[in-house]
Amino acid sequence: MVSIIAARHVVRLSRRMRLFSTTVARDAEVKRLGVVGAGQMGLGIALVAAQKANVPVTLVDSSQKSLDKGLAFAEKLLAKDVSKQRITQEQADTVRDLLKPATSLDSLGEIDFVIEAVPEIPELKFDIFSKLAQICPKHAILATNTSSISITRIAAATTQDPRDTSNSSRVVSTHFMNPVPIQKGVEIISGLQTSKETLDAAVAFCERMGKIASVSADSPGFLANRILMPYINEAIICLDTGVGSRDSIDAIMKNGTNVPMGPLQLADFIGLDTCLAIMKVLHTETGDSKYRPSVLLRNMVDAGWLGKKSGKGFYDY
Repeated sequence: MVSIIAARHVVRLSRRMRLFSTTVARDAEVKRLGVVGAGQMGLGIALVAAQKANVPVTLVDSSQKSLDKGLAFAEKLLAKDVSKQRITQEQADTVRDLLKPATSLDSLGEIDFVIEAVPEIPELKFDIFSKLAQICPKHAILATNTSSISITRIAAATTQDPRDTSNSSRVVSTHFMNPVPIQKGVEIISGLQTSKETLDAAVAFCERMGKIASVSADSPGFLANRILMPYINEAIICLDTGVGSRDSIDAIMKNGTNVPMGPLQLADFIGLDTCLAIMKVLHTETGDSKYRPSVLLRNMVDAGWLGKKSGKGFYDY
């Protein structure tokens, strides 16, 4: 008798999951996008979505100043594209009209897909996703642009009952590379709860944005940073221990492996504080000493030498 009851329960649960999956799949054609965070990454995502996918984008930031700054930067990028004849003035005007600024998450009540691109602060992301799960339509995909925080943990923030996957199964990561308008790659990461329909829809929409998707498991650093950051960290260790000079380290990697810039210059462009934060996550979450951040990297961040954004890093700007 118990086994019969259990079997019936499984059948009912399977039907509910199929119903949810069908809903996500049917609405995978994104007609309205939301982006949370008007910083460099969020603005880049919003701009590319409007320009390449031709969807209206609601760009949300609690700071009106950040919104104004982001939209002014978008104007500058569009004007540059027009001057170089990459797009027409009419196309630039169309993209501009598709970008709608807002200061409240409540403005995302009718979107089909939302991408969060706020700073890498776990509690901030958990709070945002908890709210998005209540505000956004039930078919909407909830994506994060995190480069290091567990997607499974972010998905868990969308529900108080771990048995209820109606919200957590539609959480995924779309980790775009910086700068978004230029870099083709995007990393799609599934959490433990993410449904296949959500993953497939995320890949499809990113490809619609003109990106090339790579799929990763929810593991510390995912693919890009799991490979890239130890490479940068080892280059810094080589500099710190006198194995080679700054110019020699960058030159051998540029001229020997055909990368566009050496690891030290790349670290400056990423931001040394960002590099350090990711290395700390890798070291803490794996417990592996090979991810221990370089002493020189820590010292440079302490000195405020963060790279291009601060005017000084391994190079002067």
